[in-house]
Amino acid sequence: MDVVDYWVRSWTSDDLIAARKVLTPHVEVEWNLDAPVDDEELLQVLHRIAAFADRVEMTSRTDALDGAALIYDLTAPFGNARLVEFLAVEDGLITEIRHVYDVTAIDRYFPGLYAN
Repeated sequence: MDVVDYWVRSWTSDDLIAARKVLTPHVEVEWNLDAPVDDEELLQVLHRIAAFADRVEMTSRTDALDGAALIYDLTAPFGNARLVEFLAVEDGLITEIRHVYDVTAIDRYFPGLYAN
């Protein structure tokens, strides 16, 4: 199993200890949510998604030589949202994570997801 598969399986099953194992110590993280982000905050938001969602399903994956782009459908009790994730991989570890959320749907169906 490659690092991308391991990452997806880890965070979507809410195993953040496993997910952290494939991140470099200084992983670069960015997202389009209106809140500051670092790896710890990202993992907490992913935990909230995994715990709250009825289902997290990766619907698309495109691999590149140095990473992957993934699309997830996040099914909440009252509706769906989408997440696009870009991963940069080097030497078997994730060095960069970029998240693009469907912010309108996230705010509607995952209220308080990224509130501190």
